[in-house]
Amino acid sequence: MKKLFFVMAVLGLTAFSSAHAQDRLLRFGIKGGANLGKLDGTGYQDGFKLGYHLGGFAQVNLVKGFGVQGELIFSSTKTKTTDRFSEIYNTDNLNDPDNNNKKISLNYLSIPILANINLGSPRLKLQVGPQFSALLSDKNALEGSKEAFKGGDVAGVAGLWLQLPIVNVSARYIIGFTDVKNAGDVANSSNWKNQAIQLGVGVTL
Repeated sequence: MKKLFFVMAVLGLTAFSSAHAQDRLLRFGIKGGANLGKLDGTGYQDGFKLGYHLGGFAQVNLVKGFGVQGELIFSSTKTKTTDRFSEIYNTDNLNDPDNNNKKISLNYLSIPILANINLGSPRLKLQVGPQFSALLSDKNALEGSKEAFKGGDVAGVAGLWLQLPIVNVSARYIIGFTDVKNAGDVANSSNWKNQAIQLGVGVTL
C-alpha cells in the first residue's frame, strides 16, 4: 500500500511539474536524431539518404498557445551523384569520371527560427519558420571544382513537436530555397536544392 501511494505521489508531482513547466517564459534543451536528406538536382540520385543532426534550442512562450523557438544545430546530409554526372556536366572542370557515383557529405551549422503554435494542447505544437545554414564541409567535394557548393543555404521548415515530461520528440520537413550550386564554378542551369526529413528526440530543461 505504501509503495502504491509513493508511486501515485511521484506521478502526481511529475504531472504537476510538467504542467507548470509548460507555462514558463523561457526553456532550454538539447536534441538530436536522424536526417533523411537529399540534394534535389540534375545529376544527383533521387531518394533520401541517412545522416544525423545534434544541437540545442531555446523556447520563449510569448502568449498562451504561441511562442518562438530558436535552435543551433549541426546537421550532416549525405548525397550521391549519378553514373552520368560527368556527361551531364560536360565542362572542362567537372567531366572527370571520378565525379560519377560519388558520395558527398554536406555538413551545415543551421539556425532554425520557428513559431510554436499549440494544437489544442501545450504538449503538441505546430512548428513553422525559416532556417539559415552555413556550410562547414569542403566546398570542393567534386573533382575539378574549387567551390562547387555555395557557403550558405536558406530553407523553410514545417513540422510537429511533442513535449512529454522532460523528453521532447520532433518531426519536420525542410525544403531548401537556395540553389546551393556555385554558378560561377559549375556551368549548368540546373538548380541544386537541399531537402530533408528530420526526426529528433531530446531533453527539455
